[in-house]
Amino acid sequence: MSEADRPHATSEADRARTPQAPQATPQTTPRTPRTTEEPRLATRSRARRRPRLPLHVAVALPLALAGLIALLVTGNALRPFDRMITIEARMASKSDYFKDPQVQRLLLKHGIRVDIHRLGSRGIATQSLEGMDAVFPSGQPAAKLILNRQKHSGDSVRPFVTPLVLGTFRDYAETLEKAGVATPQPTTGGGRTLYYDLGMGKFMGLLDGLVDGRETGTQDRDDIKNEPADTWNGIGFDEDGRNSNSGRVLVRTSNVCESNSAGTYLSILAFVANGDSTPGAGEADETKAMEEARKVARTIKPLIDLQGMWADEQADSYLSGLGKSIAPISLIYEHQYLAHQIDYQQKNHRQDTDRVLLYPTPYALTEPQLISLSPDGDELVRVIRDDPDLRRRAIELGFRVRFSGDDGTSDQLNTYLGEHGIQVPKPNRDQTKVYEPDLDVLEEIINSVGTCPPPVQGTS
Repeated sequence: MSEADRPHATSEADRARTPQAPQATPQTTPRTPRTTEEPRLATRSRARRRPRLPLHVAVALPLALAGLIALLVTGNALRPFDRMITIEARMASKSDYFKDPQVQRLLLKHGIRVDIHRLGSRGIATQSLEGMDAVFPSGQPAAKLILNRQKHSGDSVRPFVTPLVLGTFRDYAETLEKAGVATPQPTTGGGRTLYYDLGMGKFMGLLDGLVDGRETGTQDRDDIKNEPADTWNGIGFDEDGRNSNSGRVLVRTSNVCESNSAGTYLSILAFVANGDSTPGAGEADETKAMEEARKVARTIKPLIDLQGMWADEQADSYLSGLGKSIAPISLIYEHQYLAHQIDYQQKNHRQDTDRVLLYPTPYALTEPQLISLSPDGDELVRVIRDDPDLRRRAIELGFRVRFSGDDGTSDQLNTYLGEHGIQVPKPNRDQTKVYEPDLDVLEEIINSVGTCPPPVQGTS
């Protein structure tokens, strides 16, 4: 068979596409042309009902309603349309309160934002207050200086009080206890106390460099040492063999020319040095009152000058990780220590037993005063005075808050401390309180001890 007569192989696809002729008929029928149908456009069936609310809207609607209800309940539905005022305020240590995030949120509910300019209380009182809406000195002497020279007869409030205290560390407090200067407060559970009462008369005897009225350097003891009695080693700090500090016993304070805490500490020293009597009190002759102030100032000035260069705000240094190396004893406010203990307990589920407080006897209670200098400042004063949530938050930050004209709310603070596992401080049996001298007398003592520059002239 020739190659031409041999059938060609075809693929299955070709056979499928090629029509096969009937075997019985040798002729093939004519091919019919294929027709292509027009594409059909799919449309929504009229029988299927279209939902009235899209699915994604139906899912989000409950969330939106819940948010609206929350805004209505909290009174914030119209907050974007409210007027927001920014208060320019100059504050000292009590600016800690206004820096608290929860306090800031509570103030925002009233449409108030506070822009804080930090400065010591006496610095606030002696410098220009131009452009300020409010000031918040930490004590009454600075507040009186401000009230005496301000033009705006605005509102003011004293929302809380806090004692002046000395922050130290346990091994230093125990050394003062062995020296007969400090007494530990009892604890209910028998653990290590956080608080000591400090006899200021005996303590000032350590600060003045004398031993029973004699010059330092000799001691009537068999184990006589070379260190004078007003060093830590001289009063037994190194007796356990674990510690040593040949530095002098002193209190680290902020600048007496600018700080309310340092000025209040001077009032305590002056009161004790003046025979537990307020210098100049009851003296009708102003000249004699000033002479007494200068005499007391000369007595207590060495107790302050021991520290050398003035320091800034003490609480931040004392409560820092390097606090013990910075100063054995620091002058702070009670609320700063209690706020630290509350925060420490929340984070570590225990108290910070290394840091302890010394409550001086006689004691001094400081009364911060928020003073308005403008109509916007009046609004801030009103809110601080009237909002119960802001008062409650002050307790949570360690303050003794005033209620209904009371002197303080130790009961509310003590209850809060007990509920949060913090030892409650107990009042000393000796309730002798230091009353600050008249403003002119106190200013004379401060200027004499601190050699302060003259006040900056300016309007408020």
